[in-house]
Parts: sequence; structure tokens; C-alpha cells
Amino acid sequence: MTVRFGLLGAGRIGKVHAKAIGSNAKAKLVAVADPMADAANAIASQYGAEVRTIDTILASADIDAVVICTPTDTHADLIERFARAGKAIFCEKPVDLDIERVKACIRVVDETSATLMVGFNRRFDPHFQAVKQAITDGQIGDVEMVTIISRDPGAPPVDYIKRSGGIFRDMTIHDFDMARFLLGEEIDSVTAQASVLVDPAIGTAGDFDSVSVMLSTASGKHATISNSRRATYGYDQRIEVHGSKGAVAAENQRPVSIEIANATGYTRPPLHDFFMTRYTEAYAREISSFIDFVESKSPASPSGTDGLIALALADAALKSAKEGRTVKVSEITGVMADKSVFQGR
Repeated sequence: MTVRFGLLGAGRIGKVHAKAIGSNAKAKLVAVADPMADAANAIASQYGAEVRTIDTILASADIDAVVICTPTDTHADLIERFARAGKAIFCEKPVDLDIERVKACIRVVDETSATLMVGFNRRFDPHFQAVKQAITDGQIGDVEMVTIISRDPGAPPVDYIKRSGGIFRDMTIHDFDMARFLLGEEIDSVTAQASVLVDPAIGTAGDFDSVSVMLSTASGKHATISNSRRATYGYDQRIEVHGSKGAVAAENQRPVSIEIANATGYTRPPLHDFFMTRYTEAYAREISSFIDFVESKSPASPSGTDGLIALALADAALKSAKEGRTVKVSEITGVMADKSVFQGR
């Protein structure tokens, strides 16, 4: 079976997913939609696809699945429309910036029995997957503490900051999902601190650029997250998991993994410069997994509920940072976090 794709959005992340689709023998990019004609035409010509409108893709019999890479405030509506049209859906995070809107969207997905996968690509990174496998295999015993470091080389434009939903919903949300993935338990409480240390304009826009978060489960396991919008040395992506019998870590990756030793000392090449190159393999594996879910008609993972929980953790972190206190996730969701089921699901 070849899964035939429609790509909604031909921007930076749309190009990443187009490449992943184009490199998969079980996939074909059939159509691209974007209001920017030049962007749509560029991807369409590169992969032998057509430029169509979203409405046309919705009604196209030669489209099995769509990848949603449009602005965040369009995600939930598009998910619902394509779910009702019987298409499988891959959507970039987040589903929406409002918890109640996400719940309503997931209800439509459930009612239509649609396949929905949310784009938390880091679960598919081979290095992070190896960390997870070491945990699953019992090599470090019971997980006790997780440390996640995620720092961008530079801050995005302030115009982007203003519409992103803030650092917790835009950046840390990936780390919230990864913390759940590695801890193996739901988060019960969130304690966050946030500052503006990189660019005062980010603070003026109502956001932060430097945050630290402590996540705790009901059993007492911890995850610590460190985020910054500035890492002068490259795209900093590290994970360590400490367990009852040992620890496992994933170090930073480089385009070339070599070390040079001479009279001046030991040197290594710089880190990747951003997510497009650091997570190339993760994006390819992510689309491959989505195709498997479409073919098998089995529930996709990460699911809409995974997206909902990550957003709830982001909201809890923002509330904690603003109010200077630990926030129970149940304050955001309305139910106890350890039940893994939120209202409306």
C-alpha cells in the first residue's frame, strides 16, 4: 500500500515533512496547499505533486492522509474537517492553545474513528529511542529522575513570539512530552521559574526566554527541564535518566562525529545549528510510523490525548511561573493527572 498525502502548509516545517514523505517508499506526496503560491509550487515541483486548495484536498479521492503544518490557530478546525472527511491526520503540535478547544477536537476524532497523530518528533529520534529502550530493558532499574536540556541557538523573531502561545506551549511542550515518555508515569505537579535574559523585546511581547521546570509524579519521580532561547555553541539537546541500578544518557549530536587531537588540545566539530538538521532522522521515522498506523488502522501515538496532556503541563508551568508556586496538573485539567484521562475524552 502507498499512502497518498496532502500537505497543508509549505513553510519551514512543511518542507521538513515533504522531505520525509518524499524519502519513504510507502508514501507519495500528491498535493500541496498554501496561500503563498511560490512556496506551494516549490515543494510541488520538487516532489512531483500538484498545488491544490485545502477544500480540494478535502474532497480528493486520491488523498488518504494529510499533514497539517498550518498556523496553530487553524489546527483544530482542520483536524475536525479532515476527520469527518475520512482522512488520516498528522498534525504538528499543538492541536490548539486552548485546553477546552483541544478536548472538543479530540471528541470529534473519537466520534469519527479517525487516525490522528500529533507531531512530537523527538520520540522518534534514534538516540532518544535508545534511551527509552535501555529503560524498557531494565538496564538502569526503576526510573527515578530525568534531566532534559533543550536550548535553541537563537530566539525566533518577536512577531513569531507574539503568536506562538509562549515558550512553554511552543518550546518546552516537546520536553513535557519527552518527560512523560521517559518517566513512564503521569505528571502530578509542576514547578516552574521563568525569566527574560536573552532579549528584552521577548518580555515586552509577554513571553520568557529562559525557563527551568520541575515535574513530579505521584510516586515521587522527578523530571527537570532547562530551556533557553540562546545557546551560542549550537542546538543543545541532551537527556539523562537516572535509575535504581544506573543511568543512561543521550549526548549532543554533531553533523560529523570526530575528535581532533594536536598540540592545541582536543577539538570536535560544532553542534547542529537547529532542529531541521538535528532531527532529520526523527522526522523520517515519525512519518514512517504514521504510515504504519494508517495501514494497520491502529491507534496512533503520540495521540491527540498526548497533545492534550502536554498542553496541560505547559499551562500548569505558565501558571506556576506567574504565581510563584507549585501547580497541580488537576488544577488545569479538572481531574487527577494520574488517571491519564481528561474531561471530554
